[in-house]
Amino acid sequence: MAQDIWVVAEHREGVIKNSTFEAISKASVVADKMGKGVCVILIGNDIEGLINKLDGFGIKEIYAAGAAALTNYTAEGYSVAVNEIIKDKSPYGVFLSATSQGKDLAGRLVILLKGSMLADLTDVELDAANEPVFTRPIYAGKIILKLKTRAIPFVATLRPKAFKIEKINLDKKPVLTRIDIKESDLNPRTSVKELIKDIAKRIELTEADIVVSGGRGVKSAENFKILEELADVLGAAIGASRSAVDSGWRPHSDQVGQTGKVVSPNLYIACGISGSIQHIAGMSSSKCIVAINIDPNAPIFKKADYGIVGDLFKVVPLMKDELKKVLGSG
Repeated sequence: MAQDIWVVAEHREGVIKNSTFEAISKASVVADKMGKGVCVILIGNDIEGLINKLDGFGIKEIYAAGAAALTNYTAEGYSVAVNEIIKDKSPYGVFLSATSQGKDLAGRLVILLKGSMLADLTDVELDAANEPVFTRPIYAGKIILKLKTRAIPFVATLRPKAFKIEKINLDKKPVLTRIDIKESDLNPRTSVKELIKDIAKRIELTEADIVVSGGRGVKSAENFKILEELADVLGAAIGASRSAVDSGWRPHSDQVGQTGKVVSPNLYIACGISGSIQHIAGMSSSKCIVAINIDPNAPIFKKADYGIVGDLFKVVPLMKDELKKVLGSG
């Protein structure tokens, strides 16, 4: 059996995450060049409506495991389920999104598969020998590391927003294989009793094309409203530095940085953020970085594509008003 590249799909509330489509797109490109196929694992409960969303990506086979026991994600349950599906299929590698769930699952899965771990990748290319070369930033993006592995299968997490969603082989229909997973097969020692949902209506931080972030310079929780107004005009997510979160101005779910979330939006606007190494580690792969800071020597300006030295309480409202005119929303 050919060693295929597998992707574990991630979904929430009946929607497959964009980062999964990014992972499938990259897997399809790499597998096509290597003469391999792409298989996707879709697990959970009530997943029938998601299967046809995977058409058009050149997928060879979809393994759908729907079971009540998989209604809520747990690392233990999902890793056992994925391993049961994949262990006898001689996988070449497994791609997951570098989301909280994907990173959590990858660590357990690599142990079960006895493979190698490649984390937080920003690119996957093929060398002259047609073998994959994996790229990941280290030391807050100051060094770009190129990796190869001889330990197959590899388990790799791909940074959200670092890869394009590209449909190929539009007419190719994947073979659907249904897998019966029973709770007794999972033998779970833990279970989810309750899910407390975030009531925020904004786009999820790691999925956003535009992020407006605030730091210590915002000065208070109330002042984040200025940033929220700008984000509303741009259709952006709101982020925050660790200092802003530690001060209680924003929830931890908004934190961008080494101990928060890693984001790769097309546009990242840093307001009143000095640019510590910890924060840079979480946003250095953004396509375009705009920094607003009253301190001309703030480290964030070394990373920014565009910098505005000025008071954010004057600059951000002006920026919002001008963007409303340009975008026709005011």
